[in-house]
Amino acid sequence: MITGLTHIAIRVTDLEQSLHFYSKQLGFPEVFRLNDNNGNPHLVYLKVADNQFIELFPGADGSYKQRTCAGLVHICLQVDDIQKTYQELTTRGIVTRGEPVYAADNSWQFWTSDPDGNQIEFHQFTPESRQVTG
Repeated sequence: MITGLTHIAIRVTDLEQSLHFYSKQLGFPEVFRLNDNNGNPHLVYLKVADNQFIELFPGADGSYKQRTCAGLVHICLQVDDIQKTYQELTTRGIVTRGEPVYAADNSWQFWTSDPDGNQIEFHQFTPESRQVTG
């Protein structure tokens, strides 16, 4: 039946600024875009990994506001080396909320946000991770 998660769709206020963040700084290549009848971008597909994508939809009215009602809370990206990823991304200009920490779930993580304030977690599993051990 269900075999995975294929994409996350994000409405953005400034497509070029978001493309700089997701493509240039995070390194997700643009795969394709669909344009509306006027030739303007309707959505842009970025590849995260095999069969995993982020869709950017231009036209948001405002930036993300942390809220308590139902909806997306954050995006979590799995990494293979948290320290190396942290160093590489901060070298590319990504501003984080701090260095990697060993969290309560026995995994490594650090956080940033995209240009619209959407929260992004970078996550490295360990053999002791609760997601692994149950």
